Amino acid sequence: MALNDVLTPKQAEVLHTYLTVPFKMMINVGAVRAGKTYIDNILLMYELRRVANLAKKRNDKHPQFILAGASSGSIYNNIIAELSRQFGLDLRPDKHNHYHLFGVDIVPVYTASIAGLSGARGFTSYGAYVNETTLANREVFNEIRNRCSMEGSHIICDSNPDIPTHWLKTDFIDNHDPVAGIITYTFTIDDNTFLDPDYVTSLKASTPKGMFYDRAINGLWVTGDGIVYQDFNKDTMVIDDSEIPDGLEYYCGVDWGFARGHENVITVMGDDPDTDITYLTDIFSSTGKYIDYWVDIAHQIQEQHGYNINFWCDSARPEYVSYFQQKSINARNADKSVMDGIEYCSQRIKMGKFKILRSCAKPFLDDVFQYVWDPVKGVPKKEHDNVMDSFRYGLFNQHKRVENTAINSIYF
Repeated sequence: MALNDVLTPKQAEVLHTYLTVPFKMMINVGAVRAGKTYIDNILLMYELRRVANLAKKRNDKHPQFILAGASSGSIYNNIIAELSRQFGLDLRPDKHNHYHLFGVDIVPVYTASIAGLSGARGFTSYGAYVNETTLANREVFNEIRNRCSMEGSHIICDSNPDIPTHWLKTDFIDNHDPVAGIITYTFTIDDNTFLDPDYVTSLKASTPKGMFYDRAINGLWVTGDGIVYQDFNKDTMVIDDSEIPDGLEYYCGVDWGFARGHENVITVMGDDPDTDITYLTDIFSSTGKYIDYWVDIAHQIQEQHGYNINFWCDSARPEYVSYFQQKSINARNADKSVMDGIEYCSQRIKMGKFKILRSCAKPFLDDVFQYVWDPVKGVPKKEHDNVMDSFRYGLFNQHKRVENTAINSIYF
């Protein structure tokens, strides 16, 4: 079997560099589905073999190597499970949650928060593999670097790109001092020559333009530019009320508020099961109203669309969510993940799967064209976001629930 049967040209280049060029840190970053994790898992195998040989020469009976990721779950999903698929390895954690291969003690370190710092302290490592590096807490990452003090130690990193001011880019990727020993490879979606061309074409067509496209497809370190929902087109997406189909499956998003500029908003949406189009059918927005007012609004929505309708609520006011539940309203805490939610909503808009009734369009239109990216932080500014948050809570969480239910019905 030839090398090009198992590795793309970019992966082969990375492997050749690993085997022939001295380095301290190798960073593989770029687009989704570009083949980064696949080659990094191969490098991990080489690293563990290298560490085992070094330890044998040094008569080290307990060599350690760091396997770092945002959480235990991400380490298992992105690395351990993939090693099983790639190499047929069945790695099982010991009582300390460590893994073992080739006589090397593989120590997991969780990087998503400062709490992972304790797991990275107190030992010397022959190297590290850091998955999803842009999600890592900077202090934890620095501590991992400190642990890798054995002569000839390597740190392998992979990640999708983030904002251009992210510390991984400014401190490491942009550090071209040869003494630092940092090598970087950037992957685009087209570097994965094993992907089905139809899949790539579809992925490019369905990925929202702007920041999401530049990061996910081109592997670029960019921040948002202009409005968040760049693909929203009021000429095609705002429709007459008479165009709404029958048989919609309704749900709501709720963003709590009270003062001017921080209005309370409930958006009502319905999915057409035949076309998979979401229709925004009503927006209730007001200031200075207490919770009983919103209970009455919720009851009106229930009377119109059914008493089992979901209300995906801002979890910042748990007492309001609880009060809704006491009043027989099916209130649920929404997953408020900003970037995941915006990416999903943007994709629905990009694919033409979102419409809004003309009768309720004004509050949405007032916000959507002023809902813009913060060019420094890489997230939306906290302005004109009340309708946008309510819309995102409902659309993202309802579809996340439906998709998870479908997955569970298949596998469980």
